Amino acid sequence: METMFVEFLQMTAVQIALVVMIIFTAYMVKGISGFGSGLIAIPLLAFFLPLAVIVPTLGLLSYTGTLYQSLSLRKHVAWRDILPLLPFSLAGIALALWLLVNIETDTLTFALGLFIVTYSLYSLFMKMELRGGRRWAILAGSLGGFISAIFGTGGPFYVIYLKLRQLDKTQFRASIAMVFLIDGGARISGYALSGLYVQQALWLVLILVPVLVLAMWVGHRLHHRINQDKFNQIINVLLCVSGIMLMVKTVT
Repeated sequence: METMFVEFLQMTAVQIALVVMIIFTAYMVKGISGFGSGLIAIPLLAFFLPLAVIVPTLGLLSYTGTLYQSLSLRKHVAWRDILPLLPFSLAGIALALWLLVNIETDTLTFALGLFIVTYSLYSLFMKMELRGGRRWAILAGSLGGFISAIFGTGGPFYVIYLKLRQLDKTQFRASIAMVFLIDGGARISGYALSGLYVQQALWLVLILVPVLVLAMWVGHRLHHRINQDKFNQIINVLLCVSGIMLMVKTVT
């Protein structure tokens, strides 16, 4: 693990610039929508580093932005909608951490990508609004926690659930940030107990934090200029692209 981070520090200037661009883009989107950093960054960073390095490190980096965003938007959190998610999310995380070193991931990754693409295309082209009760928190929380701990991309399940709850864009952004705050805290604790954080990981996070802060600020500014319909389109396009990237990764 430590050797992998040493190799990162020895990357060419072009490769480092690409990593910075990926992180900036990912967290600008997070600043706009409240989610999406992992969906964008993890598949792209996989060209430079293995998932076993990317997921824990990005989880720690993301937590910096999530902490700021969740606390600043806490007054808009739809607690009645997210509280049912939490116990099932934590159970999914616990199961994923236990299976992380033993599970065959390619089939699950492809299935996840296919599901995301199917749902996002349906949402983009079907005009019927979806609505669902809080009982969907059982499935969304379990799958979200499980997939986030293995791939760092469990956000789509939380997004789908909150979209079913018909939250406006401000409530949505605040609520998804608070879910990620709790989910991320549990994952980081699990990664740390599993010995996945080494000194190079902490240095990498510190190097990229200024990029994250600038990107989040830009995204926050753009958020206020986007109407509800545009916001929904961005979410669905983001889900579709990330799903395709997950599928491609398993067959290349």
